Amino acid sequence: MGHGSTAELHDRLEGTTVIRKAETLLFFLVVLLALGVVGAGQADAQAAAEWDNDACLTCHADPGPSMEFPSGEILDLGIDEDRWNDSVHAFWQMQCVQCHSDITATPHDFPTFADTREFAIAGSEECTVCHREQAVIEDSVHAQAREEGNTDAAVCSDCHDPHYTTDPPISHADIPNTCRTCHAEIYDRYAESVHGGALTEGNPDVPTCTDCHGVHDIDGPTHSTFHLFSPQVCAECHADEELMAEYGIRTDVFDTYVADFHGRTITLFQEITPDQDTNAPVCVSCHGVHDIRPADDSMSTVAKENLLVTCQHCHPDADTSFPAAWMSHYWASPDEWPTVFIVRLFYQILIPVVIGGMLIYVAVDVRGRMRRRREVRHG
Repeated sequence: MGHGSTAELHDRLEGTTVIRKAETLLFFLVVLLALGVVGAGQADAQAAAEWDNDACLTCHADPGPSMEFPSGEILDLGIDEDRWNDSVHAFWQMQCVQCHSDITATPHDFPTFADTREFAIAGSEECTVCHREQAVIEDSVHAQAREEGNTDAAVCSDCHDPHYTTDPPISHADIPNTCRTCHAEIYDRYAESVHGGALTEGNPDVPTCTDCHGVHDIDGPTHSTFHLFSPQVCAECHADEELMAEYGIRTDVFDTYVADFHGRTITLFQEITPDQDTNAPVCVSCHGVHDIRPADDSMSTVAKENLLVTCQHCHPDADTSFPAAWMSHYWASPDEWPTVFIVRLFYQILIPVVIGGMLIYVAVDVRGRMRRRREVRHG
């Protein structure tokens, strides 16, 4: 074997040694990386086990601890585990620390807030992480009130208990009780109305607060747009023939309103200037808002004995004959308002006959004139 062959063999052996060293180093690196991944996974699993809900319930299971704010208010921090497990957040396997993101150690210090209200407002900010669409509605009356500095305006936790919220949050009949927390005076009027009284008796068809005002985009009655479009809110039920038939209520109430002077004025404002205030009456102007009563109730604003006073809100010079001329949302028929029905029928016949006769007369006259002109031209 020559020198060239020996040198070539030596170089090949050195190259093989280098490759083997590299392979060995790579093998150890892979092993170390695998051990690191496993170790990290074990660390994450340990951290998850440390911060799961069971760990929190170790201290917060009902009866749990309580905290006192500088205001002197006491907040119960105990959680009813059974009610929690029935909640929509438990269904989606939400963890406590996803909402209580300020908790980073255990045991942990109490939150530093002046009172329970400040604590509730700050806590509701966490809701925006998942419920962005509902939380960013900035034109609701509650959001505007908070922007103006009213800390009593409702936040998420005032209506939805964060630990026990279900889907749907509450029953249809319990919605007014939720609103009652802040609007007690309005609730009392609603409870005595035709709607509230029926709801108390278990009728699911009557409207509650959110049916008229909305849920997260609540608009106040002082807003001109809410007032202007309120007849459409009433029409949701009172123009539904199937629903109204169950209670013997006629659906032409809404149609007759739209057909009269008041309704036509409102319709024009809706189409032309929806942002402009109008003094034309809508449903609630005569029937009331939360205290609506049946027309045969002596306390109703549209009862026969009270109707003149109601009309005088807009027509101060009205006398007893003014409401007597109103047909009470009904079309004229042989049974109801027969005189009006006969007069209307008379004009429905007279007007076509008169106009039709005039058209026939004009047509005959034109034909006669044209015939005479032809006779003159032909001598």
